[in-house]
Amino acid sequence: MKQVTATGQTVEKAVISALSQLETSQDRIETQVIDEGKRGIFGIFGSRPAIVKVTVKIDPFEEAIQYLKSIGEQLGAPVEVEVKKEGKLVQFILTGDKIALLIGKRGQTLNSLQYLTQLVMNRHSSQFYTVLVDAEDYRNRRNDTLIQLAGRLAQKAVKTGRDVALEPMPSYERKVIHTALMGNKQIKTYSDGSEPHRHIVISPVKK
Repeated sequence: MKQVTATGQTVEKAVISALSQLETSQDRIETQVIDEGKRGIFGIFGSRPAIVKVTVKIDPFEEAIQYLKSIGEQLGAPVEVEVKKEGKLVQFILTGDKIALLIGKRGQTLNSLQYLTQLVMNRHSSQFYTVLVDAEDYRNRRNDTLIQLAGRLAQKAVKTGRDVALEPMPSYERKVIHTALMGNKQIKTYSDGSEPHRHIVISPVKK
């Protein structure tokens, strides 16, 4: 966070001085007037300079974008980032030549990126945002895979009469499984374990 304390003959001139030091514009700062100053007799005798504390406002969206780009650079997979906002849900869509490196096996790298990006964004935001990071439509493809998996494992639970535990998944993927099986009266689903090992259990309904 960039911050300076500046002085000037007036509050306005102190702010202008701060803007020059911070190399930024008026719309990107927050100003706290510490002392409005005093003009003094004839503008000279007994005068006191105005003092202001100026802080550059951090744009949480820009911070998140820069974070994702820096990670891409570090992994040797430069990316472009598109942002879509729907209420408090913010999607960051990544594109690039080596995007598979940022998706990882079963989306594990992408999930980690999503978790960390949400931390970065909300650290600089006055309200909480839910962050979704996607690449090459991976989330939709993954959802389709999860729905198919849920159906197969539900059949297995009913056929064997035993509980079936799935692999650990992030909360939004568990929600996909729960939602997919809501209408199946032969089984019930619940989450078990602690993060990051929390997983879904599909349990047959005893007759």
